[in-house]
Amino acid sequence: MSDHDSAIPTADALRTCLEKALAPESLEVVDESEAHAGHAGSNGLGYGTHFRVRIGGKAFEGKTRVAQHRLVYDALQKFTDAGLHALAIEVQR
Repeated sequence: MSDHDSAIPTADALRTCLEKALAPESLEVVDESEAHAGHAGSNGLGYGTHFRVRIGGKAFEGKTRVAQHRLVYDALQKFTDAGLHALAIEVQR
């Protein structure tokens, strides 16, 4: 694996980061990159660019949807900088 490959976001890396930053009670991270091959933001590898996050917990209670999503985006900023192109967020109650 090259240095470039090690910087590509993975579902496990996103999960670990979200667990540390937000201590969610429920969390699922799915890499949907393969379904977006050939689309904008695809890296041609079939992984590491398009993710779906299903998350819930106390950190999200009482916040607007925009504020909830901002928590996730802020926690994952380093991955956006490393090539994460699309993030679908589903906040669960």
